[in-house]
Amino acid sequence: MSNVKCEITNENSIIAHFTFLIPHLIFLVFLTACSDFFEPVDSTPAPTEYSYNYWLLQKTYLFEDELPLLDEQGDSVNELYNKLSDPYTRYIPPSKSEAAISHINTSIVPGDVGMEYSLFNQMEHPLVIYRVYAESPAGRAGIKRYGNILNVNGVEITGDRAFDIYDSILTHNKEISITVTYSGDTSTYELTKEDVYAPTVFVDTLNGIEIITITGFKLNTVDKENGTLGELTTYLESTRNSKAPRLIDLRGNPGGHVNHCTAMADLFMEKGNISTRSWRSFAGDGSPLYNKVTVVAKPGDAGEKKNFVALVNGGSASCAEIFAVALQEGANIPIAGTVTYGKGIGQSTWKTMAGGLSLITNLEFLTPKGNSYHKKGIIPDYPCSEASLQCGFDALESKFGKKGTKKQAFKKSATGSDVSEPQILRRYKDLGGAIIEGDE
Repeated sequence: MSNVKCEITNENSIIAHFTFLIPHLIFLVFLTACSDFFEPVDSTPAPTEYSYNYWLLQKTYLFEDELPLLDEQGDSVNELYNKLSDPYTRYIPPSKSEAAISHINTSIVPGDVGMEYSLFNQMEHPLVIYRVYAESPAGRAGIKRYGNILNVNGVEITGDRAFDIYDSILTHNKEISITVTYSGDTSTYELTKEDVYAPTVFVDTLNGIEIITITGFKLNTVDKENGTLGELTTYLESTRNSKAPRLIDLRGNPGGHVNHCTAMADLFMEKGNISTRSWRSFAGDGSPLYNKVTVVAKPGDAGEKKNFVALVNGGSASCAEIFAVALQEGANIPIAGTVTYGKGIGQSTWKTMAGGLSLITNLEFLTPKGNSYHKKGIIPDYPCSEASLQCGFDALESKFGKKGTKKQAFKKSATGSDVSEPQILRRYKDLGGAIIEGDE
């Protein structure tokens, strides 16, 4: 576990859960304004969804020079947010907020069978099962990897739109009959859809090298209690004595919860700063606060002093960058691939009075050495023109020598197709980011 060093400009204040405080703060402001009157006054009008969000933005939005652009009075919350230049600051209406909260916090795939796919358009039946989640309808039915999907609910899965056809059938039917072929052996499975907690940490072996793929940083995943952090911790503890070179694949990882990516970086670091963040917020009386926190590593975790390389690309963003650069600067784990996205800012989430969700950029992040990477990205130690697995393997060989990085033919599927590095298709999209709840 990591330590946290905090600096808060208002030393008498504490950070509380502001969501329920704001209406009371506004009431107190009105009450104070009326304190000189001896005659009874009308009750204080309840804040509107617009005024609530206006107040939040004034108190927390990072780019203060834009705040005069906002109208104090208005009706459209969306128009309020649209006046700001930051694309990550946004408002989600009540009708969609619960789904968004679930998507931010969990890896739940609503109404699914629990598989990931790859597409090989040169084949008659191009949709191939790439992964099967153990705790899912497909996993319990015994479906294996690398089979071609022939048909679903009697509809043949062929052509360039194979995945779209498949996805549409799964979307509109609860009971799924799926026929799969493995080198000529054909099986049909009867599945009932359910909400599936997807893993966010996957371990594959190619060329004799273990590849640890991290797809996001979630609070609740297949590890419902400890999320992505728990998944990675379990894997590292199971390989505590391994000295083999391993690849950490962060390509396309859009980020997630800050407390998870910093705690996960600590699993590889013995000491030193993991990440520093500063942010705008407010005290219980509404006065402004400018805060600063440095997360510090503690020794004793299973990933320390091991042989890793991290593989990144332009889709590695936000929390994934916090994690990657902490490994690079704080654990002597080199990075291979291409320059990362360059998102060194983060958002706090706020449940609004009407049940909406506000995501407001109010955080800035620095690397362990105090450097900013916003709009610049993280520069790899082993740059490649393409962030392929081979780029990662070459970096492992350069860093650790040929032992454990012997080149050989990539693993083939049962159909004979090269499945070393497919385009992976999932039935959900990760919002990513560098997320902190309003009370963290």
